[in-house]
Amino acid sequence: MEKIVPRWEWRTFGDSFGDAEGRFAALDPDGVQESDELYFLSPTGDQNVKVRDRLMDIKTLKQVNPDGLEQWKPVMKASFPLAAAEVETVFSALSVAPPPLARADYSLEQFVKELAQPGQRLGVVEVHKKRTRYKIDGCMSEMTEVIADGRRTRTVAIESEDPARVIATVRKLGLDGFENINYPRGLKRLIGM
Repeated sequence: MEKIVPRWEWRTFGDSFGDAEGRFAALDPDGVQESDELYFLSPTGDQNVKVRDRLMDIKTLKQVNPDGLEQWKPVMKASFPLAAAEVETVFSALSVAPPPLARADYSLEQFVKELAQPGQRLGVVEVHKKRTRYKIDGCMSEMTEVIADGRRTRTVAIESEDPARVIATVRKLGLDGFENINYPRGLKRLIGM
């Protein structure tokens, strides 16, 4: 991977976001993007492990600052088939011991059916996102409609490499009264995991 700079993120989930709704509605979006993704959820941790565009994508939580912002760092973007060593990296990121690996590499379908689902080792969640993106005070921001395993919710996020900008934008939008909930935790709550 090219040089990656971790980003600070604030996100929350819900049906309504108070005054922020009007503030976002008054902005011109930078674009709208829809995607279908597959999240892998661990019963023991909140690492962000998903497949988007047939790429295994892992972000790890590096730290949480005094404002409650989370710093996430991308550590893997790998195409399928995944080599056995990459499969072990995925399970390690999720803090779950991998099952015995019978293959040298795994297609996405093999990964799900042979490794993730048996014994409910990992939660496998189909997620559809419709993200409306904004740039606010130098921060990447989004208002997103989410459908996860048939359940609907919304999420709003603010992120940047600069944590001071993120928290200032969160406060400016009136979102500081909402809980900061990362994607894995938000999905677990939504699906009752």
